[in-house]
Amino acid sequence: MRKEEIAEKAVEYKHNGFNCAQAVVGAMAEYVDADKEGMIKVASGFGAGMGCMEATCGALVGASMIAGLVLDGKGTAGKSREILQQFHEMSGATICKDLKGISTGEVLCSCDDCVRNAVNAAVDALGLEK
Repeated sequence: MRKEEIAEKAVEYKHNGFNCAQAVVGAMAEYVDADKEGMIKVASGFGAGMGCMEATCGALVGASMIAGLVLDGKGTAGKSREILQQFHEMSGATICKDLKGISTGEVLCSCDDCVRNAVNAAVDALGLEK
């Protein structure tokens, strides 16, 4: 599956009751040897920037979770940094409240685009394009 298709699959998850972290891990589950339903449950606390928009975007957290599983925990911090940097370039920030413009009134990136950007950054950093 191409990364654009995976990104749209993640957006579909988001529109069907999953938070942004769950959407990313659910759509990217095919890349990891883990229980999809269990991954979605683990990601449930990371929606809305974990802490109600005060922290890192949940989609970005989901992408980092995928990195850990793909890499079997080896070198995950470095790849997560790559994912974060690419996500920041595409989205304008990495903190949910900044992305949503909570303090400024200026939305930098919609939730749908954050989900897309997280998937795209993870696929690129991890070399997952099929």
